[in-house]
Amino acid sequence: NLSKRYARNTAVDHISFEVERGQIVGFLGPNGAGKTTTMRMLTCFLPPSSGTATVAGFDVIEAPLEVKKRIGYLPEAPPLYLEMQTAEYLTFVGKLKGLSGAELRQRVDTVCDRCAAGDVKNKLLGKLSKGYRQRVGLAQAIIHNPDVLILDEPTAGLDPKQINETRDLIKGLAGDHTIILSTHILPEVEQTCEKVIIINKGKLVATDSVNNMQSRARGAELVLVEVGGRNGALDFASVQHRLEQVAGIGRVAFKEKKQSGAIFEVESAKEKFVRGDLARAVVEAGWDLNELRTAAVSLEEIFLQLTREQAPAPSQEARTKEAEQ
Repeated sequence: NLSKRYARNTAVDHISFEVERGQIVGFLGPNGAGKTTTMRMLTCFLPPSSGTATVAGFDVIEAPLEVKKRIGYLPEAPPLYLEMQTAEYLTFVGKLKGLSGAELRQRVDTVCDRCAAGDVKNKLLGKLSKGYRQRVGLAQAIIHNPDVLILDEPTAGLDPKQINETRDLIKGLAGDHTIILSTHILPEVEQTCEKVIIINKGKLVATDSVNNMQSRARGAELVLVEVGGRNGALDFASVQHRLEQVAGIGRVAFKEKKQSGAIFEVESAKEKFVRGDLARAVVEAGWDLNELRTAAVSLEEIFLQLTREQAPAPSQEARTKEAEQ
């Protein structure tokens, strides 16, 4: 029931969720939804108006210093001092986190290895590529071995190769850290996160695994059927008509012409699963069944559907407060 109000305006409205140890969770919402306000409350930079939260067993109101010790944070623009060398910078951050002596030297070596930054330990940060700067940013976030990592747009501005490398790094860190990933790149969440939390207009609208969200969003099967003619010729209208006759079908649409035939998109009625009946209908009609597969609902579709369905937005004052933070 975490909430944040500004006078009579509510930026975050009684949201509740749980993240398990070792999970990678995507934290999503449109601009002004309350993401930043929520993160600031979880990291003890902003007190809640009501409700509370615990991080690694410590209450954000009663034990904020203990919470901060257990959180590592990577903002969208990593806080790097470009005139420092990588190892020098990580040593500096480690000292700020209370590390010293042999323990500090060991942690610098460990995080450089974990984040694939060992080959740039003695290079100036200002001379590094954006991909390497992001690795160093991750290294500073885990220098004190926190229980929880909060990553804000960790792949923004990276090229495809750097995105893959950063994604692998994040997945590799999940075994030792709970990770909350805030991003606008929804395909990135699909490939990286086990669970998704979506907020809109200050309210929690969904929290579940991506697979469960996809199943509930569709409520039925969406199947792609590739049909081929055994003698090369295929009457697309006849195929569509035959597929529409299968019991439980809600909609059939021609999708794409192929050299070997055509692909049709078939949506079943609610809670109907029709792959077997579709395959039988194609074969009995004398056509080739080249492919039959379930089409997943994209996270982007789910996100747009959930954020369209919510109640009126908070006032301009609440949205302004969220943007300023």
